[in-house]
Amino acid sequence: MRILLAEDDPLLGDGLRAGLRQLGFQVDWVRDGGAAERELRAQPYAATVLDLGLPLKDGMAVLAAIRQAGLTLPVLVLTARDAVPDRIRGLDVGADDYVVKPVDLNELAARLRALVRRSHGQPQECLTAQDVVLDPAARSVVQAGLSVPLSAREFDLLHALMLNAGRVLSREQLAQHLYSWGQEVESNAVEVHVHHLRRKLGSALIQTVRGVGYVLTRELPRP
Repeated sequence: MRILLAEDDPLLGDGLRAGLRQLGFQVDWVRDGGAAERELRAQPYAATVLDLGLPLKDGMAVLAAIRQAGLTLPVLVLTARDAVPDRIRGLDVGADDYVVKPVDLNELAARLRALVRRSHGQPQECLTAQDVVLDPAARSVVQAGLSVPLSAREFDLLHALMLNAGRVLSREQLAQHLYSWGQEVESNAVEVHVHHLRRKLGSALIQTVRGVGYVLTRELPRP
């Protein structure tokens, strides 16, 4: 999943970006509040990790602005401000989670996965569609009880489709989910990954909506 990291500390930001990427996230990193608000308004991120002490525009002001603009993506505030009134204000302004630095990287990743899962109406840790079970934490896929090896891109694409099961996603939306800044995207990349998923998981799972994109169906088609 693609997230925005807004953190002005260069060492912490670089460490968070590298660590979250190793855990399967696509991470775009900005270092000031103005850039954070601009990117959140422009790009369909799955979630954002937002520091409060940002230059140019305070993180709390960024949070208030995007909520007033109607943006509903999950926001995890990651900050050194540990006073109870700060936590209360952050949650009241619109944060979905409030974490005080320092934080364990695996805990941060787990919190992000939970926020994204809930934002898509998925209460369970693992996602299920037809006979396929996807575990975001373990980055594993099982079909009919058997493990199915997928590449990182194939897993991310399947994850996006399963989070949005029953909803048609365009090729552009899927590409935005798969690639962060600076990563080269081939014109037919999404089609290639879909082809590989169908070869590994069967053709019934992902349907093409001609001229629009792809949709993953929850139930097996009736014979």
